[in-house]
Amino acid sequence: MTKLKIKSGDTVRVIAGDHKGQEGNVVRVLIEKNKAIVEGVNMVKKHEKPSAANPQGGIKEKEAPIQISNLSLIDKNGKATRVGYRMEGDKKVRFAKSTNEIL
Repeated sequence: MTKLKIKSGDTVRVIAGDHKGQEGNVVRVLIEKNKAIVEGVNMVKKHEKPSAANPQGGIKEKEAPIQISNLSLIDKNGKATRVGYRMEGDKKVRFAKSTNEIL
């Protein structure tokens, strides 16, 4: 199992690919695939057949996963930063390496 430094609820910026420069909150992290779903980024259209829950069917827009390596964490000041870990008392916490603030 790999250790990912991005968690659900974090604000991230896309640093590579078609959506470079876009920002959003992480909705879900797919650990086994090393991908994350970011709110409002990498939108794809999905054709849905009519069903009992959705009798009309149609085309829906939803977020597709993005590779974790293409995302950079944004700190409270709006700057991209790397993530470090340290012990605060008896708790392990994440901190922004650029500002030394706890995330």
